Amino acid sequence: MKITLIAIGKTDNRNLQSLMDDYSKRLGFYISFDLDIIPDIKNAKNLSETLQKKAEGDEILKRTFPSDTLILLDENGKSYSSEKFSEFLQKKMNSGLKNLVFVIGGPYGFSEEIYKRSNGKLSLSSMTFSHQMVRLFFIEQLYRAFTILKNEPYHHR
Repeated sequence: MKITLIAIGKTDNRNLQSLMDDYSKRLGFYISFDLDIIPDIKNAKNLSETLQKKAEGDEILKRTFPSDTLILLDENGKSYSSEKFSEFLQKKMNSGLKNLVFVIGGPYGFSEEIYKRSNGKLSLSSMTFSHQMVRLFFIEQLYRAFTILKNEPYHHR
């Protein structure tokens, strides 16, 4: 199985980027992982919220295939403990799934087309985090999940 994380806009903070690179590299020992960054939408300030979500949604759809399982990182999604998230990933791998794609939306969330296309929603917390920090937190949780599945000491139970 391959896991892809799609996010909108580059990470400006070098420290966050360095940590994301570190966890992405570690994750590569367990699974094929790709971070796909969609450039910021041009002239977004001149677009309505709806048009900006539509433009971002179109870019997300260009990067996915109909056969991909698409999970949105969304505040209204299902919450998991780290252990339960690792079980979720194990079930996806056991099912023979080829591509599992997680998406972090733009500042206004997702377009209706993306909600309709998605196969589920996942919430990292009921708190609000910057989009750049969510990337780091999510990649770290993916890494943690695989160390749990491999019974490695990174996650203390």
